[in-house]
Amino acid sequence: MGEIEDGEADHITTDVQGQKCALVCECTAPETVSRKDNLPFLNTVLKNPVCKLYRFPTSDNKWMRIREQMSESILSFHIPKELISLQIKEDLCRNQELKELGELSPHWDNLRKNVLTHCDQMVNMYQDILTELSKETGSSFKSSSSKGEKTLEFVPINLHLQRMHVHSPHLKDALYDVITVGAPAAHFQGFKNGGLRKLLHRFETERRNTGYQFIYYSPENTAKAKEVLSNINQLQPLIATHADLLLNSASQHSPDSLKNSLKMLSEKTELFVHAFKDQLVRSALLALYTARPGGVLKKPPSPKNSTEESSSQDPPPPMRRQDSIPHHSDYDEEEWDRVWAHVAKSLNCIIAMVDKLIERDGSGEGGDGSGKDGEKGHSLGDSVITHPQEDWYEQLYPLILTLKDCMGEVVNRAKQSLTFVLLQELAYSLPQCLMLTLRRDVVFSQALAGLVCGFIIKLHTSLYDPGFLEQLHTVGLIVQYEGLLSTYSEEIGMLEDMAVGISDLKKVAFKITEATSNDVLPVITGRREHYVVEVKLPGRMFESLPLQIKEGQLLHVYPVLFNVGINEQQTLAERFGDVSLQESINQENFELLKEYYTVFMEKMPPDYISHFQEQNDLKGLLENLHQNIQAKKRKNVEIMWLAATICRKLNGIRFTCCKSAKDRTSMSVTLEQCSILRDEHQLHKDFFIRALDCMRSRQTQGALNESDDPETGCLTDNKPTSRHFYPVALLLVSSHLLVVWLILSLALLLAKYQ
Repeated sequence: MGEIEDGEADHITTDVQGQKCALVCECTAPETVSRKDNLPFLNTVLKNPVCKLYRFPTSDNKWMRIREQMSESILSFHIPKELISLQIKEDLCRNQELKELGELSPHWDNLRKNVLTHCDQMVNMYQDILTELSKETGSSFKSSSSKGEKTLEFVPINLHLQRMHVHSPHLKDALYDVITVGAPAAHFQGFKNGGLRKLLHRFETERRNTGYQFIYYSPENTAKAKEVLSNINQLQPLIATHADLLLNSASQHSPDSLKNSLKMLSEKTELFVHAFKDQLVRSALLALYTARPGGVLKKPPSPKNSTEESSSQDPPPPMRRQDSIPHHSDYDEEEWDRVWAHVAKSLNCIIAMVDKLIERDGSGEGGDGSGKDGEKGHSLGDSVITHPQEDWYEQLYPLILTLKDCMGEVVNRAKQSLTFVLLQELAYSLPQCLMLTLRRDVVFSQALAGLVCGFIIKLHTSLYDPGFLEQLHTVGLIVQYEGLLSTYSEEIGMLEDMAVGISDLKKVAFKITEATSNDVLPVITGRREHYVVEVKLPGRMFESLPLQIKEGQLLHVYPVLFNVGINEQQTLAERFGDVSLQESINQENFELLKEYYTVFMEKMPPDYISHFQEQNDLKGLLENLHQNIQAKKRKNVEIMWLAATICRKLNGIRFTCCKSAKDRTSMSVTLEQCSILRDEHQLHKDFFIRALDCMRSRQTQGALNESDDPETGCLTDNKPTSRHFYPVALLLVSSHLLVVWLILSLALLLAKYQ
């Protein structure tokens, strides 16, 4: 009979009296086939595992053992709460910067007040959602019946790990993980006007074509302004800290410490100066100049002569409709160059002084210790004796003070000008702009929760694989999303949301640190344009990592989405609707996958690449995938299979998504698992359908009884359900037969109720 490992069997079914399942036993104990799964690190992320054990014959009539496990993840709620907290801080900081923008003309001041009113309302909304999420207890995932609840809209739907552990008589044990989750989408806000992909394009087109009372900045310029502001906020305190360390080294009269402190100060200051060389800062200063009352700067530009000084005080002409950045004849554009150049000059003075002090100190040491040099040694000693107790601190302190003053002037002007750029984006089409930001935050939160869950599980599974760890810090990880949404009705909007949410994951990087306590839950830092997820590992696991990862190198991910609608609504879309959205998404993401493959082949060591080429022809798989995407075949599930195969061969993270991560997702995952058993583990060809039916069988899926369903929790009669029959038929019959089948089914239903 069945083998049950550290758990009680709920039921056991054998292949007797015509039953299809070869051998099944169901248990609720955590997996013990792999001792790694008992580590506290993974147990803090996953909970409530549901396990099943199978035995199927191989092609040589031996037995393979399969353990199937589905687990919930507490990250479903943890990540959204972390993210919302960051977004609240970011918005509060932005609101404060808008208030500190300085005096503006009545037109711009009224716009600022209006923006602040709406922004404060959005912050209050985020705070209320965070408060409600903090009250959530009990279930660690959001069921599909709750996808329309406002307080849970940041939480992903049905986020689970689906793991298959295969113990084969001939091959090495293997783990196959798929993260299943509902498509990241703003269900509460609805899809009447489409999803993010369409809404963002429409918003940007309208903003570009409507310049009245506003200054148009492209999305790239707006993102650049946010990036520079973030760099300012990070670099300014770092430079101040390194400057203080330099003074501390000077007070200790330590040449080596002084050199190290100067090196760090120089590197950070050079980055600081480089950030302001962008043309956007110059144009933003000009735009802000025109928005001041009378067009006069708070601090007049440094005059080159009396003529320039008098002309700079002339008031500018009235502000007109502006379709681009304004130009003003009285504005001294060179003044900004002089301001930020003073920072570089101050740094050069500090470097020269440090070199001079160290040179004198070296000369003094040489004179004291060179008794063999006779008169020359004495003369050098005499020259140093003139300053026997030279105070390095006193020599450097005025220069450090000048550097800080120059840097403060640069920061003040740059912050105000770039905040004015952000005001343009917010002032246009309130509150539509903020509602788009909310929608994008909601979708991104759902996508990020799944990504962090998948990354941690992948890291844990491959922690002791040197090739994977080298790939992780050299190239990064491919993250492949398999979408099963149709291009019909509301699911078009869901797919548009999902495409943008997954694309936004490019701005996420991971950093692995050593856990200093029992709390190993991930921590998120950053802002909307760039987030860093800190994954904590216990000390023993952290020590096994490569030096680059232990030193804090950022680890990048490359998300790609391939979508193929498979349900009856997709049949209608292909017959009478439009599937161009699906085709464009697949083509765009194929190019991203191809780029990753190119980087992978260029950066990975030759011996590692040769191993891949021996195991499979990745180039051939990519070409086959491209041909299938170009073929535009109806319900071409070969696209999904090829993309999944390439992802697994590249050590990637696999996701499967549909509307709610239930029917279509379960059909796809079970089909994929049986295909892996057939292709990779020599499942007997006569048992493929039996294994598929066994994994999908009502008798072997605890969630098929509503009494066992975590989404309902109620008791019902043990009646067969038909909700799984539609996806099975859709995967097995052609679209022509499907239409006939739908017509016959409708006729039977009408006849039954008549």
